Amino acid sequence: MPVADASSVAEVEMRLASPTEERVGSAEAPDPEVTARAARRRFSAAYKLRMLRAADACAGAGEVGTVLRRAGLYSSHLTTWRRQGDAGSLAALAPKKRGRPAASSAPLARRIAELERDNAALTRRLHQAETIIDVQKKLCTLLGIPLPPPASDGSAS
Repeated sequence: MPVADASSVAEVEMRLASPTEERVGSAEAPDPEVTARAARRRFSAAYKLRMLRAADACAGAGEVGTVLRRAGLYSSHLTTWRRQGDAGSLAALAPKKRGRPAASSAPLARRIAELERDNAALTRRLHQAETIIDVQKKLCTLLGIPLPPPASDGSAS
């Protein structure tokens, strides 16, 4: 292998080894400390479209792999991005916030949620009280204790 070819191969390997442009030109060593939690990469919709077009433009065997290695991506990225693109246009490729959706800060929505919780708790208590009354009635009939007639003040149904 000629010397010129070896230097160009080393140059290409250097570019592939460090995916960000900042590291290629800098002479300082990377920080040896490992962060407690790796930062999640986020890709813009324009970047996703650019990478999909670059991958689709590849015709030869192994060219897609070269593009992916150069960009520091996996083939699963392309698959996911293609599915997102099929589902919608550029908006589908935009990065989405992960995790639980934020609770609404509208005071009316909070009040409605509070009232619904109270209503559910009271419904459970009513069902429990009705069950207890039914058991007491059955116990009275088994023991032969006569029940007083219901009050006819018009409030009971």
